[in-house]
Amino acid sequence: MKSTSPGYGITIRIDTDMSIAPTSLIPAVVAAAGGTLTALDVVESNQDHVTIDITCDAIDADHGVEITDAIKAASPQINIRNVSDRTFLLHLGGKLEVRSKVPLKTRDDLSRAYTPGVARVCLAIAKDKSDARHLTIKRNTVAVVTDGSAVLGLGNIGPEAAMPVMEGKAALFKRFGNVDAWPICLDTQDTEEIIKAVQWIAPGFGGINLEDISAPRCFEIEARLKELLDIPVFHDDQHGTAIVVLAALINSLKLVKKNLADVRIVLSGAGAAGNAIIRLLILQGATHVIAFDSKGSIHKGSPRSNPMREWLIDNTNPESRDCTLGEALVNADVFIGVSAPNILKESDVAAMAPDSIVLAMANPDPEIDPVIASRHARIVGTGRSDYPNQINNVLAFPGIFRGLLDAGVTKVTDEMLAMAANAIAGCVSEEQLNATFIIPSVFDPAVTPAVANAVIALAKASKPARA
Repeated sequence: MKSTSPGYGITIRIDTDMSIAPTSLIPAVVAAAGGTLTALDVVESNQDHVTIDITCDAIDADHGVEITDAIKAASPQINIRNVSDRTFLLHLGGKLEVRSKVPLKTRDDLSRAYTPGVARVCLAIAKDKSDARHLTIKRNTVAVVTDGSAVLGLGNIGPEAAMPVMEGKAALFKRFGNVDAWPICLDTQDTEEIIKAVQWIAPGFGGINLEDISAPRCFEIEARLKELLDIPVFHDDQHGTAIVVLAALINSLKLVKKNLADVRIVLSGAGAAGNAIIRLLILQGATHVIAFDSKGSIHKGSPRSNPMREWLIDNTNPESRDCTLGEALVNADVFIGVSAPNILKESDVAAMAPDSIVLAMANPDPEIDPVIASRHARIVGTGRSDYPNQINNVLAFPGIFRGLLDAGVTKVTDEMLAMAANAIAGCVSEEQLNATFIIPSVFDPAVTPAVANAVIALAKASKPARA
């Protein structure tokens, strides 16, 4: 059975007669309906009447309606006054704001922060553009850029609908990396226009985080921008995902005592994330990876429709197997999913090798229910926060950009990605490592500094160009 989640939390305000003992009745009704009661607050009360706020978590939006209906049906004395979706309430007015870092209380403050004093700072930057890194927010600011074409598992929903995700990403940048990020949602899905738009806004930012842009356009956009800009460009859907997957796999293989070079890996979802995961795994030493897209396994006879697909054809599936996902999983050691919900059957996982590893990361619903997968796999991870082993990009991108910005690095390299993955894996000690704890918590304060320091150390060792 699926678990309830705070992401589907609701607050139901009811009026009722005290004769039915609502504070005893309501918890039983919520539990019977499969909800998780998190709070029961009396808002108003007198001798014969009470107003109560019932806060509970549901499995999904439809389940929230079922819980509400069950409460209403529990007694004719219960009147539902209002139902609030707690996630929507959190998003009211957006999740970001701008605050000044300097006091603006006197005329002296204004004369330095703005005119006339600011003119001298402008002229200094005009004389030497590199001073923008020291005299403006550029040194700590990242643009989170999307066209809304591949948002989460929701698909092409457009730039306006992408804003809540981009706002959330910016909030995570600040919370975990103390990086000031801002959502930039472009009303175009033309590759050339996106490249040009990012070029135009780049002077105001220290880095570009590409987000939720569909494949294969995302590959060209990232590659071109890396060539054109003198600030780092990072496509989190590709490289952030690859980093955390590699980190999880490093520790999982350590636990089951298998070597990356020896294991058979099956990956479902050969888009942006899947491609980047495979590249990083191979860089780390993987030798046997077979990838699947919606049409089946990618093999030597597959159509060579774009450069990234050509790379997959040439570098994966060494036996050139033209097979189903289920057939490939027989005796496989690792399954990695970045594709679609519920595509694996229990029998598929049961057919895998002993001590198998299943990283099913489709969101919001994984490729297989983790509870079912756990019946046969030694280790199971998902992208969700309500199951053990959450493989979440927030473990990577705040530290990556913290390191890039602090070191003044202009280019992101594959070696940096691998170093970041190993740094994340290293945040789980030998004593902590077990089947339900293969990767650190997103709230572990050691993660961001570890990743940032790894990036900075590699930058110093290789002495790349600096902004």
